[in-house]
Amino acid sequence: MYTALRLQRQLRAELDAGTVEIVVVTPDPYMTYRPFLPEAAAGSLSPRHVVVPLRRVLGRCRLLIGAVESVDHARRTALLTTLATDEEGSGPAALAYDELVLAPGSVSRTLPVPGLAEHGIGFRTVEEAIGLRNHVLEQMDIASSTRDPALRDAALTFVFVGGGYAGVEALAELEDMARYATRYHQNIRPEDLRWVLVEAAGRILPEVGDEMGRYAIRELRGRNVDVRLETRLDGCEDRIAVLSDGTRLPTRTVVWTAGVRPAPLLAATDLPLDERGRVRCTAHLTVEGTAHAWAAGDAAAVPDTTAEKPGTPCAPNAQHAVRQAKVLAENIAASLRGRPLKEYAHAYAGSVASLGLHKGVAHVYGRKIKGYPAWLMHRAYHLSRMPTANRKARVLAEWTLSGLFKREIVSLGSLEHPRAEFELAASPPPDPDPEQSS
Repeated sequence: MYTALRLQRQLRAELDAGTVEIVVVTPDPYMTYRPFLPEAAAGSLSPRHVVVPLRRVLGRCRLLIGAVESVDHARRTALLTTLATDEEGSGPAALAYDELVLAPGSVSRTLPVPGLAEHGIGFRTVEEAIGLRNHVLEQMDIASSTRDPALRDAALTFVFVGGGYAGVEALAELEDMARYATRYHQNIRPEDLRWVLVEAAGRILPEVGDEMGRYAIRELRGRNVDVRLETRLDGCEDRIAVLSDGTRLPTRTVVWTAGVRPAPLLAATDLPLDERGRVRCTAHLTVEGTAHAWAAGDAAAVPDTTAEKPGTPCAPNAQHAVRQAKVLAENIAASLRGRPLKEYAHAYAGSVASLGLHKGVAHVYGRKIKGYPAWLMHRAYHLSRMPTANRKARVLAEWTLSGLFKREIVSLGSLEHPRAEFELAASPPPDPDPEQSS
């Protein structure tokens, strides 16, 4: 989205003349701003305000809602399916192009853990974030209404696997929300909730440094979060999370945030890939040894020209991806006009992470910040990076309102099955009991 947005500005004259067309193929008609997913899950932000509608911001691009199945760059052709493909029964359509920009990002990196595919919950989309919010509140409703102590304990046990940004921020925000929600449950106390963070490494939030990572652990443990370091999830069958240290946790909630891997699409191209499955790129964001092909973001192995060790690739994070998009668009425009390309270079500025409402950690330009100032910095930074003034204003308005009024704790789980009530109403009435009829 960022590349297309800047490209339609760079090529304004060519678009007006009709000599250039920008085609964007994407499975969703919106871009999700992932750093705000934890706040959407906790109810601090409306889900529609953490996404950017592409048709509004990419008004000069041709938008195709669908999925690219494969790319044959030797023939400059991509095979794609759209929402109409199944209805038409025609199969994937071929789309010819002159210049290819690959930015499919990454997907969750799952492991062959027994039961994970059946019971695990991801946290990379707005649908997953809202689904998890509804799920947590639903488990609290189950616990408050059951007479079975084992079911109650399992419903109030929440296991998060992965100590990176996604896992820590999601757990912290949802723990805040659930603890607040207990005041409206007469038979659930905050100490009845059990939150477990499982991390295979010896630390969490490595991006903010060891000191701030240790502070984050102390902060979470002070809120009764069970942080298990150097521990793996070995299984979650039969609603029991089995950890590598031998612990068995009956639970109805296992959230998997243990890393990412490049999008599977890359394996269905004829472009050069590195050992991690990312597209090999140059510092100009061109695909290595390939003309008319470009890549950026999590899917691209772009050399970090500011690193001490030559050949070190840029980390797969938003800080690099957004800045790469700007250079990529400018280089495509320069290439079409016969001008020299410029290299992508960005020194890592640092990281910020939220640990729930009014709590956070930050390590920015060598400075270590924690608590309320870090949380405020987290919000200010991501608000500045949120695309469009429209979305910035809506997010800021919601934050203001959430500071003035009580937190929303409504579960809308029925949204996941919108036709359930109508189907019940439309179903035939049950047959009367023949004994009563006689």
